[in-house]
Amino acid sequence: MFKRVLIANRGEIALRVIHACRALGVESVAVYSEADASSPHLALADYTVCVGPGPSARSYLNQEALLQAAEQFDCQAIHPGYGFLSENALFATRCAQQKLTFIGPSPTALRMMGDKAQARATMARFGVGGVPGSAGLVDSVEEAIEVAREVGYPVLLKATAGGGGKGMRVCHDEGDLPRAFEQASAEASGAFGNGGLYLERFVEGGRHIELQVLGDRYGNVIHLGERECSTQRSNQKVIEEAPSPGVTLEQREAVGARVCDVLRQIGYVGAGTVEFLRAPTGELFFMEMNTRLQVEHPVTELVTGVDLVAWQLKLASGQRLTLAQEDIKLSGHSIECRINAEDPTQGFKPSPGLITRFEAPEAWRYALKGPVRLDTHVRAGYKVPTLYDSMLAKLIVHAPTREEAIELLRASLKRLEVEGVPTTCALHDVLLDSASFRSGAYNTLSMSEVMSDFAEASHAGGEQNG
Repeated sequence: MFKRVLIANRGEIALRVIHACRALGVESVAVYSEADASSPHLALADYTVCVGPGPSARSYLNQEALLQAAEQFDCQAIHPGYGFLSENALFATRCAQQKLTFIGPSPTALRMMGDKAQARATMARFGVGGVPGSAGLVDSVEEAIEVAREVGYPVLLKATAGGGGKGMRVCHDEGDLPRAFEQASAEASGAFGNGGLYLERFVEGGRHIELQVLGDRYGNVIHLGERECSTQRSNQKVIEEAPSPGVTLEQREAVGARVCDVLRQIGYVGAGTVEFLRAPTGELFFMEMNTRLQVEHPVTELVTGVDLVAWQLKLASGQRLTLAQEDIKLSGHSIECRINAEDPTQGFKPSPGLITRFEAPEAWRYALKGPVRLDTHVRAGYKVPTLYDSMLAKLIVHAPTREEAIELLRASLKRLEVEGVPTTCALHDVLLDSASFRSGAYNTLSMSEVMSDFAEASHAGGEQNG
């Protein structure tokens, strides 16, 4: 096992990795930008180091600064978290050149699967079909228009790097493409340092299903079941649950076995998530692979009892995967809601500012077992910066049944007290209690409608009260 690991990320996910390092007896080095100098998570790391000014391009995406920090603190490995450089093959290569272990797949696997466009081509070679779309990147608006005419509207432009809903735009006709192409490419370039886009048909009324996998250096690959991530706003996940109410046991076993076979053949090592779009007909189309940890990994941890971050560290250090597929048993139901500093009455406008009150039972924090878990770096007195994602916390519950999990999560939301900035807590309560969500038969479109109705009603109520 490593002696010391540099965490090339910030906030909630950096703290999650710190906890995993501590549990394994590994020292942690937390990096931070000048804008994050007072982030509460830094106090829990063994060492801290500033890697640049606030803008991510000059700090969390600054490869030179990160590599220099790792060398300065005599680290053996770098954990990239999610976002930023977590799927950057060049960064993984540079880590290897400096004798640092990149806690994730090899540069070759990252190029094959971390790049979304390349992953589609890779999976197609192994007979796993994707949503109809471009064969690779679309390098210009003109090429995007040509491909869109072939696959038919509506279409979706997607960043080939990164995730989190950034660099994605739906186009309903040819007139939408020029501006959407420019916006998506610029957004992806700013977030991931790569503005490349590909295009696929936008399947309306689909469901977002993702399969969690783990692989080691010795050819062992397993899956840990699927997650349902269809509650989204602007392609950004809002609520996730495991297992999916829209996937049968037969589908899970068949798709899981097929995916593991492909990843075994390409030598995939580490944690990853293979994402599918479930069409209204029930067919599963491959969309992409996230060759990293996912924001929503806790729901899988709670239904399987497997610490995914600890396994990332173990697998990267060369340990063998001691879990076999038959060891993975899904127990009960888990649901996660992402709590953001956003104002639904103002078009979900990000609302940075000072957190004046943040009250939650201490027992909730990072509990890998138990009915309620809270993953957050936020404390009272924390100032939410303007430069980064607006997520404050993830509230996750685990219960014997889906119905019980819904009620437990609603009750837990009421016990979580956040003051100082607007949040999405009230929205989550409405989503969880909606007929669409409770039915388990929801899709990305139906949940978007619930969110729109909530925002409009809240805005109207605010105008009346004013």
